[in-house]
Amino acid sequence: MRSRSGRPVGAGPLDDAVTDALRAVSRRDFLPDAVRGRADDDVALPLVHGQTGSQPTTVAAMLRLLDARPGQHVLDVGSGSGWTTALLAHLVGPDGEVLGLELEPTLVAFGRANVEAHGMPWARVEAADPAHLGRPRPGGWDRILVSASPVELPQPLVRQLAPGGRLVLPVRTTMVRVEVDTDGRARTSEHGAYAFVPLRGPLV
Repeated sequence: MRSRSGRPVGAGPLDDAVTDALRAVSRRDFLPDAVRGRADDDVALPLVHGQTGSQPTTVAAMLRLLDARPGQHVLDVGSGSGWTTALLAHLVGPDGEVLGLELEPTLVAFGRANVEAHGMPWARVEAADPAHLGRPRPGGWDRILVSASPVELPQPLVRQLAPGGRLVLPVRTTMVRVEVDTDGRARTSEHGAYAFVPLRGPLV
């Protein structure tokens, strides 16, 4: 996953919460042994079954657009190796909650073990339901991050946002942020061109 322009879209200050999370949660711990030596390379790296671990600047840009804050409830769709789930857990802290969902069974086990090894019990990785996109939560999710690309904006995920919530995902090749007002109205904005693996699962 990479920015086609080569620039970290959505980049913030050099020292911010996202930078602190990236320093605290090592990418190396979330990679297969065969590619751990490349953990510091700013490129996407292979995981299993055609899945990839995201480029760090792409992850940073998405996290800054998402703006997850302490105490929030966050859904991580396409959690892969568990790295984004753990980064989100660092951002929301022990008063928050992060649920990572992944369809590929091998990655579910890999990501779960990686997150558990980091000792953040407010974060977990579970198997996604192939018949339903996301997972509704009473009151909705404050933030939803999606690390795969649908062909259109998935309305089920928009409906799973809490009032004032935010969704960040690539739609086709464009990074999109959806913000839901407190009255339930959704606003979208675009934030650069990226390439991601396709999102699997229903969009309606």
